[in-house]
Order: sequence, then C-alpha cells, then structure tokens
Amino acid sequence: MKFAAVVIVALILSAIAAHFLLGDPGYVAINFRGYLIEMSVPVLIGVLVLVVIVIWLIRRIVQAPRRLGEAAGRYRAGRAGLKLTRGMIEVAEGNFARGEKLLARAAATSDAPLFNYLQAARAAHLQGKDERRDEWLKLAYEHTPEAANAVLLTQAELQLDREQYEQALATLRRIEENSRDHSHALALLGRLYFQLEDWAHLAEILPRLRKQNRVKQDTLDKWTVRVHCENLARAADGEAVIAELKAAPKRLRSDTTLLDAYYMNLMRVGMHDKAEKDLAAALKAEWRAPLVRLFGLVEGPNPSKQLKRAEGWLAKHGDDPDLLLAAARLCLRNELWGKARSYLETVISLRPTPEAYQEFGRLLTQLGETDAAADAYRDGLGMVAASTLPAIPHLKPDKE
Repeated sequence: MKFAAVVIVALILSAIAAHFLLGDPGYVAINFRGYLIEMSVPVLIGVLVLVVIVIWLIRRIVQAPRRLGEAAGRYRAGRAGLKLTRGMIEVAEGNFARGEKLLARAAATSDAPLFNYLQAARAAHLQGKDERRDEWLKLAYEHTPEAANAVLLTQAELQLDREQYEQALATLRRIEENSRDHSHALALLGRLYFQLEDWAHLAEILPRLRKQNRVKQDTLDKWTVRVHCENLARAADGEAVIAELKAAPKRLRSDTTLLDAYYMNLMRVGMHDKAEKDLAAALKAEWRAPLVRLFGLVEGPNPSKQLKRAEGWLAKHGDDPDLLLAAARLCLRNELWGKARSYLETVISLRPTPEAYQEFGRLLTQLGETDAAADAYRDGLGMVAASTLPAIPHLKPDKE
C-alpha cells in the first residue's frame, strides 16, 4: 500500500516536471577547477536519480550479509521453537524419550537453550535416567551461569522427587551459599529437614521461614510443634521440660500434641504430682479426650484420690472411652480388679483400641485367666498388624 502511494506521487511529480521541462529544458553549467560541464535540467535530474539508485544499491549490498544472517537466525529460532513445542507435547503425552531428543536438538540451535536443557532434564528424570538428567543440568549451568539458582532448584526438586535426600540437601545448601534467603530454596530445605527428622537444623531456619511467608502457616505450626516435642523428649529434668513449653509460641502452648508431649515428659522425669495438677486444671478449663487418656497414666501420690476425681468426671462424661480407660488404669493401680474389668469391657465395646486390649490382657493375667489374656493380646496386636493374626493352632501328635 505504501509502495503504491509512493509510485503514484512520483508519477504525478514526473508529469508536472515533464510539462514544464518539455516547454523549456533549461540549461545547467558546472565549472569546477577549470572543467566545464554543461547539460540540460532533465539530464541533471536523471544523473541525480542514477546517483541515488547507485548509493542505495551499494548500501543494500553492504547490508546483505547482516540481513541474511538475521534471516537465517530467525529461521533457526523458528525451527528451534517448533522443536521445543513438539518436545514439550511429547513429554506431556508420556513419550519421554522422544521428547528428550527433540528438546536436546532444539537446544543446539536455540539462542537461549536454558529452558530446553531444564525440560530435557525433567524428561530424563521421568525415565529414571538420573545420570543423563544431571548431565543436562550441567549443560544448562554452563550455557547460562547467571541462572545457577534456577538450575540448582530444578535439580533439588528432582532429587527430592526421587527421594535422594542427601543429594538434595547438598544442592540446597549450595543455594544457601549463593543466596542465603532464597524463599523457595528455604521452603524446600524446611521440608527436607522435616523429612530427615533433622530437628536441630529445622529449628534454626524456622524464624527465617516465618519471615519469608512462603510456607503455609499450618505447616509452620506443625513443624514448630514437632521441634518442641523433640526438645521435650530430650529434656534432662523437670525444669528443662517446663522451660521448653514456655519457649514455644504462646498461641501454640495449648496445642494438644504439644501438651501431650509436655505431660508425658513431666512423667518421664518423675514430676507426676505436677502432671496430675496441671492436667486436672487443663481439663477443667477445656475437656479434651487425648489429655483425659494421660490422666490414667499419671502415677500421682494418692491413687485413691486420683480415681475419685476421674469417677467424678464420669458423671458428665460417662460415655467417653478415653475417660473410661483412664478410670480402668487407676482401678488397676488401686487393685480394684472387678471395677477395672467392668470399665475395660465397656471401653472395648465402645471403641476397641490396642491400648484397651493391652490393659485388659494385663488384668486377665493378674486374675489367672491366661487363655483369655492371650486372646486379648492377640486382638490388640491384630489391630496393629496389617492383617488379623490367626490363633496359634494346637500341635498334632506325631503319627505312630
């Protein structure tokens, strides 16, 4: 369209010029250093047009190699893009080997092969070819060193997917050296420490994880509670147990899992009296079944008084299996075998658990009912095992 407009304008101007020049062609004389050049105006115009055309041709010839190179580059880029697209489609459709080949071929002609190498690494990973995966990642780093973190993160994610935890840990620590507060790397590191049960290192990075706000709050709370539970299990004495609970964030101190660990470790270090008082106060403030279960494990200084308190709770929570189990255990401590049996039979009828069967087996053994005790233990183990445990058959006598 633009070219047609130029041609039309040129024709109009030529017609106007021809109208005036044909009537009087004019005369042009150029005198330069003793040389005299004479010509008519049409000839001068023709010479000027010819000079412009020659200059334009020379300029085009000079630019031709560069333009050809650019055109070839565009062609190669188009081909590389097509191969990349085809490779991604093949990988998405599950043709991992073919997709990997297409992605690798596209990388050889691509101006920015990083994405090709990263996707080829994923394709090799999906085939279980870990060595080839790492080779593609190495090429990605060599071609684009400034994308080191992207390459390392991809490698760490693939290693985690393969459960290569030690290798993933080494990779993520390299990112820590390059970019200490890289949010995604830090989140992966937290998940890895939790998986490896490396509670000390997880505790170190928890404050940084909270600042990054990359991990969901529920997950951070879960990790925080687990770290404090592990610290409680390693506490040397009662003071250390109490101090550890105070060290937890205030909003998590009422977490059931954390309180369970707190009371269990108070009992472990011999502070049964404090455990009993604190448990009674906590249950008075809020009735929680997991904590009720612990009340039956506390070896308080006055078992009779402790049982009386538990039976007082039964007036309001008589159908609570955890409370019934706690009462049964306290009856066993007070050697009230008949009452303990009644409570345990009620617990098993409401909600049979390995714990209830274990206590029932202990009681039956105490009462001398060894066969019934064996059945109770077998039923409890059957709930833990993958399948129900069969009764041990009687041995047949040898044939004569």
